[in-house]
Amino acid sequence: MTEDEFDAFYAAAFPRLTGQLYAFTGDLGEAQDVVQEAFVRAWDRRRGLLADEAPEAWIRTVAMRLAVSRWRRAKRWVELMRHSPPPEPEPGPGPERAALVAALRQLPESQRMAIVLHHLCDLSVEQVASETGAPVGTVKARLSRGRAALARRLAVDEAEEPARRESGRVG
Repeated sequence: MTEDEFDAFYAAAFPRLTGQLYAFTGDLGEAQDVVQEAFVRAWDRRRGLLADEAPEAWIRTVAMRLAVSRWRRAKRWVELMRHSPPPEPEPGPGPERAALVAALRQLPESQRMAIVLHHLCDLSVEQVASETGAPVGTVKARLSRGRAALARRLAVDEAEEPARRESGRVG
């Protein structure tokens, strides 16, 4: 089959085969996918496909096998998921973590970056300096100023918390 013959065959057979596979799968998107995949496989052997040897039947057979294979894979996946316990839900951040993140957001970016890299990512001062491109002395100053600012902000938040609870305000 020449390329032009294959193109004409594709144009005539694709809608018909898609309709047939849609009836088989019950899913139009799935039907289009498997018929398209079957045509891709037929393209590679188009020279061996002869019009008088029912190439449409060959493509329909390939498409049906692809659909069944996909269905079996999906069925196995569902079985695996059914027998696996669902993952434990991850708790959200606690109030302390939320307060820390809120306080960090109020810091200048350079101080926030230094604190996160040093205290949360466990990088040394020298590693923070290397990652940020700042001198070691600058990183130390940013850490010192950032920690002082965080301590003030977190102390204010802690002092306000009992007052919020007493007044009935939350958050």
